Amino acid sequence: MTDAPKTIAIVLAAGRGTRAGGTVPKQWRMLLGRPLIAWSIDAFMSHADIDAVVVVHHPDDQDRIAQLPAAVRALHGGANRDDSVRCALEALKDQAPDYVLIHDAARPCVTHSVISRCVETMRAQGAAAPAVAVQDTLWRGGDTVTAQVDRSDLWRAQTPQCFSYPVIYAAHAAATDPATDDVQVVRAAGHPVAIVPGEADNLKVTVPGDFARAERILRGRMKLRLGNGFDVHKFGPGTEITLCGVTLPHKAGLLGHSDADVGMHAVTDAIYGALARGDIGQHFPPSDPQWKGAPSDIFLKHAVQLAKDLGFHIENVDCTLICEFPKIGPHAQAMQARMAQIMGLECDQVSIKATTSETLGFTGREEGIAAIATAALVSQ
Repeated sequence: MTDAPKTIAIVLAAGRGTRAGGTVPKQWRMLLGRPLIAWSIDAFMSHADIDAVVVVHHPDDQDRIAQLPAAVRALHGGANRDDSVRCALEALKDQAPDYVLIHDAARPCVTHSVISRCVETMRAQGAAAPAVAVQDTLWRGGDTVTAQVDRSDLWRAQTPQCFSYPVIYAAHAAATDPATDDVQVVRAAGHPVAIVPGEADNLKVTVPGDFARAERILRGRMKLRLGNGFDVHKFGPGTEITLCGVTLPHKAGLLGHSDADVGMHAVTDAIYGALARGDIGQHFPPSDPQWKGAPSDIFLKHAVQLAKDLGFHIENVDCTLICEFPKIGPHAQAMQARMAQIMGLECDQVSIKATTSETLGFTGREEGIAAIATAALVSQ
């Protein structure tokens, strides 16, 4: 049995993108709360046919790489597009993949459908690229129309442009003239490139108005998932408790198989619920001794990573602690910061608050603490 072919996506992000305006290069500008480049990276990372993602960036953007998933391999680019592609191909040479997809970071709306069509054709023919047939009437002229151009065989090129690694490596090694894209390089080397149906929404963000269009496209694709979680732990022997990752002195402890962080457990279950993936007990059975006394951030980090693996990011979480004592207000900000740190979120995406049950029920009798949480997840 032979191994499946290895396929790597190269995302080109070394340009400065001055026509798009703004104070930072367009690939690093925020689009729906995330860097523009992150959208296409997520599309490749979540695709079953892509084994790894390489980002080729400008040296001045080194500090911005931390905004991307840790699994992304980052490389410095060259003076122009051709040089940046060569940098990536050389970096992959020692453990050469079977195939590479070369994509412009300025195309945040690429879909799994386009990627799948390109990969299928590339594997069959060695080189493929998506394009959209020109539908508008085309003129040639200056101040006046001098000719009408036949549009019957004209296409608007897109990315990712996809190649057998040996084909693209040899083509760039032999290239002597600058090229506008990798199809031009490969064709100059004598290799045909198959045209794959692209999508009109796979736009290249070039001018300021393109950001609004890209935002409309991405919003239209988003899927929203909501989940809720509820947890209870009773008081027992002890002199401190841990709530939402913050340890507080108290006249009693909380009983549980792990560290009994009732707030973190509720948030974790809310994330699992939004994903329709059960609860903590299914992923970390209380019958398993390895979780005895375990810190609850293990569970929460697992839920967060599972969301990413399934193509979602956490938009916000809201947790309410229900108890008479301890008073949560003085510690809510620290809890908010700790939960945000664990989940990789901004503090304003995490709400931690508390209420009493007006001395009613088990919480009112100070027999334990309850927590209820809601999580909102958005497809990446």
